[in-house]
Amino acid sequence: MDGRPAVRVPAWSWCAILTGAFLAGAAAHVAGAPAPYMLAGLLLGAALALSGLVTSVLPRRLYRVSQALAGVMMGGYIHPAALRAAAPSLLPLTVVTAATILLSVGIARFLERTGLDRRTATLATVPGGAAAMLVASDELGADTRLVALAQYSRMAMVAVTAPLVVPLLGPGSPGGPRAGEPHSPVSPLMLRLVDGADQTAGLLVLCAVAVLGGQVGRRLSLPAPFVLGPMLVTVVATFSGAAHGFRPTGLLQTLVFTCIGLEIGLRFSRDSLRYARRVLPWIVAGTVLVSAVSALLAWLLAGLTRLSFADAYLATTPGGINAVLAASVATHTDVGLISSVQSLRLFAVVTLAPVLIRITFVRSGHRPAAAGRDETCRSRAERP
Repeated sequence: MDGRPAVRVPAWSWCAILTGAFLAGAAAHVAGAPAPYMLAGLLLGAALALSGLVTSVLPRRLYRVSQALAGVMMGGYIHPAALRAAAPSLLPLTVVTAATILLSVGIARFLERTGLDRRTATLATVPGGAAAMLVASDELGADTRLVALAQYSRMAMVAVTAPLVVPLLGPGSPGGPRAGEPHSPVSPLMLRLVDGADQTAGLLVLCAVAVLGGQVGRRLSLPAPFVLGPMLVTVVATFSGAAHGFRPTGLLQTLVFTCIGLEIGLRFSRDSLRYARRVLPWIVAGTVLVSAVSALLAWLLAGLTRLSFADAYLATTPGGINAVLAASVATHTDVGLISSVQSLRLFAVVTLAPVLIRITFVRSGHRPAAAGRDETCRSRAERP
């Protein structure tokens, strides 16, 4: 996300970092912190990156595994009951989602006045699909460093604030599917890896679904293929009754959330902050404005439908889908509904944003050209 050299971190160092993040999350859980494992990983990752102790993001394989398992978790929470409960609210949910996207595009136009080019401003502000936006920024000649900083700053803000805000909004929708209660770090239930009775069979199915889902995601050229591919395969397996009891839980779930937090935190560095210091206040202000308007729209949506304010807020908040998933699980809201709406917006944003930018520049006679990229940015943008 910046110009710092990519230094290879030994495997044992990553084991130590993950262990430290997990222990910090366990301590935060005991202290009653919201979404403790994700927040602990995020704070530790940011501290390591900003101090210069770690100058790379998570290893590609570990990153893909955490993405695939997060996708399986999202798919596992989507039940027929969740879709039936969401059906009466699909139209207003779609309207609110479209309004959020349009607001982000409007803020992007304002950011152009601060000196950002249109490609960078648009890709920096559209909600969801951070990894895909980095790929698009590299292909369209946008400034990858600013796009990454803006996208992951928003993810961090949502990851930190959502677990704090949601409990103040009231309980989730009555009768909706819920995530299980988070287990104590010393609870025997913490040793469970999947939610089925047969742990061995569940783990084998989980591995098969994750691998197959990744292949399906890449074959179909899905945005964020290692998240949405496993999610789709999980939904098919769950709805068809072909498999069950393989959703990550307990220790495995907390490790996934720890990796998600680390991945977000490690995206920051002092160099990137110095580079973006002129436009960063405007980017943060735009993020706060989008989040505030999204909360207002969620309040209106809750008043017009049977959804609770908490469910509507998390379903429409412009954060990364992984961060919102972790917040939803931690706050016991309707994960199935929230995953469905966030996934639909991810598809819409990733599909439409590059197309709109290309159309804009073709009509204006401009050709996308590289802006502020380097080999480090390019290698990171190529990551799914």
